[in-house]
Amino acid sequence: MSIHTASAAFRSGLCRWWLAALLALPGLVAAAYDAARVMEAAAQRGPRVAEQAQSLLQQIERSSRQDELQRLKDINDFFNQRLAFREDAATWGLPDYWASPLESLERRAGDCEDYAIAKYFSLAAAGVPTAKLRMVYVRARMQGQSLAHMVLAYYAQPDGEPLILDNLRPEVLPASARADLTPVFSFNTEGLWQGVGQVTQGDPMARLSLWRELVAKVRAEGFL
Repeated sequence: MSIHTASAAFRSGLCRWWLAALLALPGLVAAAYDAARVMEAAAQRGPRVAEQAQSLLQQIERSSRQDELQRLKDINDFFNQRLAFREDAATWGLPDYWASPLESLERRAGDCEDYAIAKYFSLAAAGVPTAKLRMVYVRARMQGQSLAHMVLAYYAQPDGEPLILDNLRPEVLPASARADLTPVFSFNTEGLWQGVGQVTQGDPMARLSLWRELVAKVRAEGFL
């Protein structure tokens, strides 16, 4: 099934796991982006990270004055151009690690989750409502293989076709143009959705334990 076909499932058949998400992520609604705290956290990582963070904050400020589509393009370009793709084992010595935006800027590298995470929190800081943004686990067809991958989706309207932000492609494209992606499930700081079918395989919140740990780091850095 292509992501174009599956977008209908996103619109009509998604199961919201609101209670589980709210229990896992208490108090997120009251949190707010704090640029001064971002810079303080970056400075603690050294002058190079502070310089990168300053560039990010300047981009967020510029983007916040643009329409939402331009914000998507600006933030997507910022991280696609500044981060090199690198597996977690090479960057962190771990099989799976979800880096905060500052951690990714410090290493100047990340895997697909790290790109999506950095874009999500930066767009939220630029004023894009988190209700319009979702991290989406997908299966990506690459070189004849179906591989686990993550992208960021933007919904201008809750029942509309999403736009996809991806480190594999430089453009922000509608889901219908990404027939190589099949969604599995999606989530944000407001909830968790099943992607395709009636029941997810295994416990979705167990698979999102890294997300809960990430939120604590991002909040401490001032992005929430």
